[in-house]
Amino acid sequence: MKVIAQSENIENFCNNNYIYVDKTEYIYNLINEHERVFFSRPRRFGKSLTLNTIGTLFEKGVEPYFRGTWIYDKWNQDKYPVLHLSFLEYPTTDLDSFKKSLCQPIRDFARLNGIEDYTDDSEPNNLIRNIFTVMQDKRQIVLLIDEYDRQMTANINNPELYEKFRICIRDFYGAIKGKKQIKFMAVTGVTRLKDVSIFSVGSDIKDLSYEFAFSNMIGFTRDEIKKFYIDYLRLGVSYEKGKPINQVSDVEIEDFIDRMATHYDSYCFDKKYRNKVFSTYSVNSFLHSIFSDKEVYFGDYWYDVGGLPSILMNYMESHNLNIEKLLTSEIVIPYNDFVNPTSLIDINENVLMCQTGYLTLKSEIVPGYSVTLGPANSEVRSALFMLLSLRIFDTSANAFSLKNRHVIEQGSVKEIISLFNEVLASLSYDKYPVTDETVLRALLQVYLIGKNHDVRIEQNNSKGRSDILINFPKRRVVLELKYTEKVSGEKAKLTEAEQQIKEKGYGLENLGDRELIQIACVFNGAKNKRQITMYKIVDR
Repeated sequence: MKVIAQSENIENFCNNNYIYVDKTEYIYNLINEHERVFFSRPRRFGKSLTLNTIGTLFEKGVEPYFRGTWIYDKWNQDKYPVLHLSFLEYPTTDLDSFKKSLCQPIRDFARLNGIEDYTDDSEPNNLIRNIFTVMQDKRQIVLLIDEYDRQMTANINNPELYEKFRICIRDFYGAIKGKKQIKFMAVTGVTRLKDVSIFSVGSDIKDLSYEFAFSNMIGFTRDEIKKFYIDYLRLGVSYEKGKPINQVSDVEIEDFIDRMATHYDSYCFDKKYRNKVFSTYSVNSFLHSIFSDKEVYFGDYWYDVGGLPSILMNYMESHNLNIEKLLTSEIVIPYNDFVNPTSLIDINENVLMCQTGYLTLKSEIVPGYSVTLGPANSEVRSALFMLLSLRIFDTSANAFSLKNRHVIEQGSVKEIISLFNEVLASLSYDKYPVTDETVLRALLQVYLIGKNHDVRIEQNNSKGRSDILINFPKRRVVLELKYTEKVSGEKAKLTEAEQQIKEKGYGLENLGDRELIQIACVFNGAKNKRQITMYKIVDR
């Protein structure tokens, strides 16, 4: 059985018997159809491996690294020296240090490729321009720039430093724009920003971030998972069903992938809204865990690598995210906000959430019409609310300790209400005050989804919608929430909540053999209260 690996170097796949999901047909078409390209994807989605693959093809050809791949007998390009710049490796807090770090690999590249007699310079744009000037007329290079926006995303809360980096990167791109010395250039990043000039009118670079033809180039399709990971899929089914691997059926494999899709699929980078892909990192991590742990567990891996991106944490330091919008499955934003984000300083928060992978396309991109976004799957939704929890709550509070992990699933109603009050007591009330039932419901949902509970808000049945419904394998908990700021109004509100549960039959739909706990609750929002002050178990 081949090994699953998270590598950014194509040579490792050949040398170590790693599974390589063959994307070389996309790369072949990319290189043959374009000379300057950019593509945006969230972190750990495979951008760096894609660039490395392109670089290896140009620098070393197909032998031996591409044996068995689609491109092996089709690649006919000459070899070219490759200048590969990864902005992830360069400083983000000091412009001069950044320039020094960027200039050094450019000088090293010139030296290793016998480019001499150029005028040295400490400004990256001047340096690369000077190197191009002394290159022989027909000599060309391949230029690869990984995570071009790293220094800007790290300074979203520092407008002065952000502007300095923006100008430096803009000037660097200006120095290489249209240069005949570049055979092929590819740039990656998380964001697509007009204020860097890379994507402005007159730019010679093609933004392929949402192009239909290349929408499956980064990420795994369902068919690719079935083809390249079939041994791991069979192993997973065999552990779950307790049967030999050779007795696993095709139907069982399809069902297994269906469940994987609920957790890890549905990222869309296609303006036609047809193609969707699985998270590469999550799929690899999940399938590797089956092999190493000898059991099937649908873990949340996105948060480990994407849960605390500096760009979002920095943004949240100076912006309050619209929680109520994020709680919905579909968020509609103006076309121009999505297609033409100008600057990180004033970017639409939902566009930023999309570019960092917390939201994804839920509609076509049609000029002049709004664009719909939403969470891709349950894993990223959980990661999003874990991230929000860090901003909204004091997560060092007792409510977030491991001992409370199973309170809602196994504890008494008294323990459940006590937990919710501890959660609400840990709120940052100056930024997220509880002012009505809608806010109360939203904040509790942030906590519950962040803890990876199966939460339904305003769950519909034939008679109405419950406020919060939490499903477990053997229990369902239903909460009907009411809000008041007066002690004198608490009893009436409690009676109202109780009657609503009884009349509407909240939680009875598709109950199965689960235990049903229906709780009427009253939250008193007065400054000296700010807790659930009354509750009642509703008898059926």
